[in-house]
Amino acid sequence: MAKRSPLAKSRAALVSMATLIIVLCAGVFGSTFSGGSWGTKLALDLSGGTQMVLSPQVVGSESDTVNSDQLNQAVEIIRQRVDGAGVSEAEVSTQSNKNVVVSVPGNLDAKTRELIQASAQMDFRPVLVSAAPGKVADDQKTPEKELPKGDKKPENASDQNWITADLWRQFENTDCAAASSDKAENQDPKKAIVACSEDGSEKFILGPVEVKGTDIQDASHSQVSNSSGVSTGQWGVNIQFNEVAKKKFEEVTTRLYSFYGANQQDARARFAIMLDGKVLSSPVAQAVITDGKPQITGNFTEESASALAEQLKYGALPINFTIQSEQQISATLGADQLKMGLIAGLIGLVLVFIYSLFQYRLLGFVTIASLIVAGLISYLAIVLLGWSINYRLSLAGIAGLIVAVGQTADSFIVYFERIRDEIREGRTIPAAVDHGWVSARKTILASKAVNLLAAVVLYVVSVGSVRGFAFTLGLTAIADLIVVFLFTHPMLSLLARTRYFGEGRRHSGLSPESLGAVPLYRGAGRIRKPEDSDGLTIAERRRAARAQTQQASSAGSVPTESTGTKEAGE
Repeated sequence: MAKRSPLAKSRAALVSMATLIIVLCAGVFGSTFSGGSWGTKLALDLSGGTQMVLSPQVVGSESDTVNSDQLNQAVEIIRQRVDGAGVSEAEVSTQSNKNVVVSVPGNLDAKTRELIQASAQMDFRPVLVSAAPGKVADDQKTPEKELPKGDKKPENASDQNWITADLWRQFENTDCAAASSDKAENQDPKKAIVACSEDGSEKFILGPVEVKGTDIQDASHSQVSNSSGVSTGQWGVNIQFNEVAKKKFEEVTTRLYSFYGANQQDARARFAIMLDGKVLSSPVAQAVITDGKPQITGNFTEESASALAEQLKYGALPINFTIQSEQQISATLGADQLKMGLIAGLIGLVLVFIYSLFQYRLLGFVTIASLIVAGLISYLAIVLLGWSINYRLSLAGIAGLIVAVGQTADSFIVYFERIRDEIREGRTIPAAVDHGWVSARKTILASKAVNLLAAVVLYVVSVGSVRGFAFTLGLTAIADLIVVFLFTHPMLSLLARTRYFGEGRRHSGLSPESLGAVPLYRGAGRIRKPEDSDGLTIAERRRAARAQTQQASSAGSVPTESTGTKEAGE
């Protein structure tokens, strides 16, 4: 297969650049049909939003007070819930070590409000009895003399001695279709309870809590696979317990599996997975789970499985919250500060333009065009991220974009100066562009790797607006790499093969005057001009001359070279 010429490679790269921009524009246009727009979303400091003051109460405690550890845990979990990707710049903090203040950019939708308030108490209880969801008719209720006594001490959580006469009556009188089960805060984790399935299709008597949701280490959603590894098309939630719960869950499934082995229809072979007092799923323990990685299955859609996994991923809140107050707040910085920040960025951009034209003449327009293309890609990416992951641009994020101006200009300077060095070594301008790129791209890649590493580290170890700065810093570093490889280098390669730039004409940026060097000495009083370069370095020409001399010597004659010089004064 024939190797493509530099000209063909450059044209292909520019086509790829144009295709990328078209795809990004199409993505933004498509997002407008599902709630997106052509404008960027602004963070709390620039657009204002909604502020909620939450009053906490410990679950299952008779006291209304919470300690600082519980409050800090709640703050961290709420922050991760409302800002799971770390880019919406929501603010969550404590107030007087009593309440939690949540400030969210824009208007607070019902889904986010429920997410903030939800305690997400996840418990794993063994099933003792299951039945249809309806209330038992009076003439079919269990006679008094046949009611369970519950007078013996239960041996384990699956022991039916947990069932008392009162609990059994409550079970028979419960109508899951008409009334909801008790809220989570009214359910004693150390006692048996009556509960309904989330969809109201079944009711249960459940034993005490054996594993808590706070022991969840991670959660995700995926399609359920059968024993052959083939997807069933159903969605499930995958849970991973910590080491402590892993051992406990193994003990639970060992006991439940013994009931399954004796009678597969025994309700005690099932365990209920509960969230906020509702049974999400009650699977049968068909095996002993030793790795601490169960999977919740049921009537999940991809959306509902993803939502549940997101709640459980951050653990269960040990606190319930009530909204004490809710109000709209104005931007903390306002339009004036945004205006001044944009003006500062514009001034810096203009100065870079002026410097590029002064230092590199007409080639400076390549720098300017590169900055415009990089800015367009960054803008479209930010708009798409605002629609897809709720990314919001803060003043710190704008600072990251301003820093990117210097990054893009720096990449061009590194490349251009390497081209100058190659020309000074004796290469033709097209050859200098190609050889200079080989060396310059290594430096550029190393520089951007450092920028990306710094952005990633800053993003991981920080919160709030600093994360916004780190995010835009990393995003623009990637955009800069794309622009350098798919626009800046191809443009220089194409221009170097035109007559005006390839011959180093005046104001081209590649003329001897702009290079800041006199024409190179060829020996014997002659000089080499840029236009008569053969593309070889001085060392390469000297080796060629020596070889020619040796050939001439072996032929019996030694070529001489006229110096063409004159004595002084002639």
